Amino acid sequence: MYIAVIGSGEPDKENEIIAYELGRLIAEKKATLICGGLGGVMDAACKGASEAGGTCVGILPGGNRASSSKYLTVALPTGLGEARNTIIARSADVVIAVGGEFGTLSEIGFALKAQKPVIGINTWHLFKDDKESMSLARAKDAQEAIELAINSATE
Repeated sequence: MYIAVIGSGEPDKENEIIAYELGRLIAEKKATLICGGLGGVMDAACKGASEAGGTCVGILPGGNRASSSKYLTVALPTGLGEARNTIIARSADVVIAVGGEFGTLSEIGFALKAQKPVIGINTWHLFKDDKESMSLARAKDAQEAIELAINSATE
């Protein structure tokens, strides 16, 4: 199973802790972590997964590995900038968003368009016709997010 963790490159402390815990839990479930490969939420998730013996794949926006997280197992420079967000969304079986800015919002949109399950913690709320969309599942913490991810991938 491949689980993407997406979120801000400059998260608050709470979201950084959540991302670390997600990475650790992903590794413990023997899943592969996919992320954007840089700092913030991405780095924290990779650190958690790496310390738990997991595999971390970073889909980098630039043309080299120079600025990538030191916790990545595989660093893939794309030279695509934010267009690499589509690769992250389509490469994962499930996407978990932690906080995030507009880049995270684009990844959520790409994942939903690709009919991938998306789980959010402290992240965007999506509305259509003045009603909140239920296409983005909500989790209160990392443990609940992983349980939702595992369950959604087996459905």
